[in-house]
Amino acid sequence: MLSKKTKYGIKALTFLAKQECKTPVAIATISKSENISLKFLESILLTLRKNGLLGSKKGKGGGYYLLKPSDEIEMTTIMRILEGPISMVPCVSLNFYEKCDDCPDENACAVHKLMMQVRDSSLQIFRNTTLADLCK
Repeated sequence: MLSKKTKYGIKALTFLAKQECKTPVAIATISKSENISLKFLESILLTLRKNGLLGSKKGKGGGYYLLKPSDEIEMTTIMRILEGPISMVPCVSLNFYEKCDDCPDENACAVHKLMMQVRDSSLQIFRNTTLADLCK
């Protein structure tokens, strides 16, 4: 299930991507528009800034802004920053692989085979969807 952190992060990023004027947007503006708790949104935007998706400006006229054009920001990047592994089990993760303790042979494991298909399908969608696509 998608966490609220990821859901709200996507909503905030989409809000920023839709801004015609690419000047910084105050966090309170995003919070009010997207109905997200200000405190929770601060934490999410800080994570996105630390991971290079957002820039910020302090003071009057300050706020957050995208560092790259929205058509260059893939959903895989957003998902991995906010949600962590895309795969549902660690034994099929591309970036966070871990062998399952209860599985002696991944190649013979029915769960492994199924989750590989789920991972590949999810990756196909996330890789082929940019932030700009969500703004249409």
